Amino acid sequence: MYDRLIIKGIFRISVEYKSMTKANTASSPVASLTNPFDKEKEIEFSIPGQASYEPGLYEDSLKQGYKLIQRPQKAAGVNAITRQHAKKRMTIWERISVLTDESPTVLFQNWGKNLDGASLVTAIVKINGRDVALYGHDFTVRAGSMDATNGKKLARLFELAGKRKIPLVGLNDSAGAYVPAGVGGLDGYAEAFTALRKISGVVPSIMCMFGFNAGGGSYLPRQGSFMIQPNDTFFGLTGPGVVKSVLGEDVTPDELGGPSVHSQSGVTDFVVKDEVSALKKVKRLLNYIPNNNSEFAPYQETSDPVDRRTWDIDILLKKAFNSPSGFNTPLDVSIMIQQLCDHGDFMEIQPDRARNTITALGRMGGNVIGFVANNSAVSSGQIDIAAAYKNARFIRFCNLYNIPVIFMEDTTGFLPGKDQEAQGIVQAGRAMLDAIIDLRTPRFLLIIRNAFGGAYASYNNYPTGADFVIALPSTRAAVMGPAGVEFVYKNELRAIRSAVKNKQETAAWAKEQEALLAKRYEEELMNPNEALSLGSISQIVMPSDLRKVLCENMNFHLRHYTPEPLNAVQREFH
Repeated sequence: MYDRLIIKGIFRISVEYKSMTKANTASSPVASLTNPFDKEKEIEFSIPGQASYEPGLYEDSLKQGYKLIQRPQKAAGVNAITRQHAKKRMTIWERISVLTDESPTVLFQNWGKNLDGASLVTAIVKINGRDVALYGHDFTVRAGSMDATNGKKLARLFELAGKRKIPLVGLNDSAGAYVPAGVGGLDGYAEAFTALRKISGVVPSIMCMFGFNAGGGSYLPRQGSFMIQPNDTFFGLTGPGVVKSVLGEDVTPDELGGPSVHSQSGVTDFVVKDEVSALKKVKRLLNYIPNNNSEFAPYQETSDPVDRRTWDIDILLKKAFNSPSGFNTPLDVSIMIQQLCDHGDFMEIQPDRARNTITALGRMGGNVIGFVANNSAVSSGQIDIAAAYKNARFIRFCNLYNIPVIFMEDTTGFLPGKDQEAQGIVQAGRAMLDAIIDLRTPRFLLIIRNAFGGAYASYNNYPTGADFVIALPSTRAAVMGPAGVEFVYKNELRAIRSAVKNKQETAAWAKEQEALLAKRYEEELMNPNEALSLGSISQIVMPSDLRKVLCENMNFHLRHYTPEPLNAVQREFH
């Protein structure tokens, strides 16, 4: 924002001849080019860098033009800005200043009749040295509401981002469609919806939700790749007032569309404490994603050696599996991801949802890697509906934007039960499987422990397209888990239980015999030996060598991977 410059002056050129002695000072002649009969003229401009002289029509046009340039930043007035700050919200210009230190290139600065188009800012900004297309609602002008003009502005911005292959950031703070605009506001949203959908899968987008957003203000940003929501914000199809009038239900904004709701449904990817945290999250996330679907994510030099021994993984597994519960002991797989990543740094996606699976972005050897990992610390790592959809969406993103993926398997299978079947676990599992099969980037499978049944069959093995499959010595790969002993040794178990029933043997003897069969099942079938002999697993890797083996093989595959055009248009969402 330019500071207003006031230039006041009188054009006067004078030449004075004065003597250097006191004797002739009083009588020294003075020559002047100023007409003594002219009135002094005051010249006032608000244009930095302009010379001061009497204005004409041209100068008047410059002055009006400069006012138009400054209008978006000044139009709100002190009172509107104060109200925005009282709600603990920044103005759109303040939000932009947090994202970038450089002045934005404002686009489509059209202000129509009755402020049409004024409640939305579209611009090109520099974030971490990268060009980014940005839009943001100006809540200080008509509550950031949308009209037809705003729809056209958004559509043009989205088209520009897709054409020039640069990421998109949306700063959403809108009351929805501008009611006095009539159907024009709805047309504006429809035009924006369509344009944003067309660049889905072409360039990544990050959406921030500020303030109170309803209706189209919720639909539009959810088309983005990632959504960030601070605490004390709301967005939803309708507000609490509408719910009250239609359904008679009393509900708070937080209960209806707050972070606690959307983070569990998967609508929101990140929950942060405030607006500044949200904008910082945008900058960090951009470090992990490419500009478009034909480029790699940014490479970052690292001082962390690719052959660093991962002794902490070895210690973790030793403590878990040598405990009283043995190989049934849960463990937090995020600790393993941390040990694999450069300097232990990674960013988890949807960390508050479906904790039985972890999706994350990190770096290994400077390259951005996606991680999809069963987390046995929650529900034995079983894959339920929420976990399947969470995985599917993340895998599709990695596929479109050339991010290699390491799958880390430790699950007893898909979650069974009436509720899961009724809610469509088959459909959710199919969505995950489809995403895995379609994955074009280099992708590895690391089997940590349990790899059973349909979960193994649909989790990035060689038949579904894996480039490299390795397993830890603790791997237990089988059609069924420990319960499989009932099928494999059913005759032996029937004989043992019959002997107890006929009182030929004691219950203690039966328990001992069943334990021996369970051990036999694990030794014969529930181990990596068969999978290794069949070529389902390429290598058994020691836990301390995991980073070295994964980095070296991933570097090989990335050297020979070229982002190529997709066979057909693919979007980020089904």
